[in-house]
Amino acid sequence: MEVRVPRVVALQAASELLDRLRDQHGPLMMHQSGGCCDGSSPMCYPQGEFIVGDREVLLGVLDLRLFTGQVRSDAPADEDGVPVWISAQQFGAWSHTQLVLDVVPGRGAGFSVEGPEGVRFLTRSRVFNDAELRALESQPVLTGADWDTGARPPAATHPQVVTEVAEACAIPRA
Repeated sequence: MEVRVPRVVALQAASELLDRLRDQHGPLMMHQSGGCCDGSSPMCYPQGEFIVGDREVLLGVLDLRLFTGQVRSDAPADEDGVPVWISAQQFGAWSHTQLVLDVVPGRGAGFSVEGPEGVRFLTRSRVFNDAELRALESQPVLTGADWDTGARPPAATHPQVVTEVAEACAIPRA
C-alpha cells in the first residue's frame, strides 16, 4: 500500500476542540490564514462560511471519527471531515513542512469559531524528511477548483491525530 504523507495533522487537544465545535456549529472547515489582521493563525469556520478560491490548496481533511493513533480505510463524509485549506502562495512557501494543528489558551483570531471557548488554534510545523518529500512528489494536491468538481482526497494511511509533533512523521528517519 502506498504511504500517503499527511500535509496536516492535529494534536489530540485540537481534534477534541474541533469535535466540540462541530457539535455546536455543524460541519467545519479550516483555512491557514496568511497574515494581515489575523497574523498567520489557522481559522475555523462552519463549512461554506469561508469562500475557498479556485487556487486555494487543500492540505488535507482531518477525520473527526479518529482518536489518537487511529487510521480508517474509508475517507470521512462531509459531516465528519474538516478540510484544511491554505492559499496557493502560502502553500509555495510552506510545501516543505507539515502543519500540525494545536490549541492553546487565549483568544481566537478574527471570526474563527473557537473564540468564545477561551482558546485558539495554533499551527506548529515540522519539516518533512527526504523520504517524505520524495513520497509527496507523487501525491497531487487538490485545489478549490478540484473540490468544486467533487474531487476528494483518498483516506489517510497514517494517523491524523497525534499526541506530539514528533509522532506526525509518516516515514521515520532511517
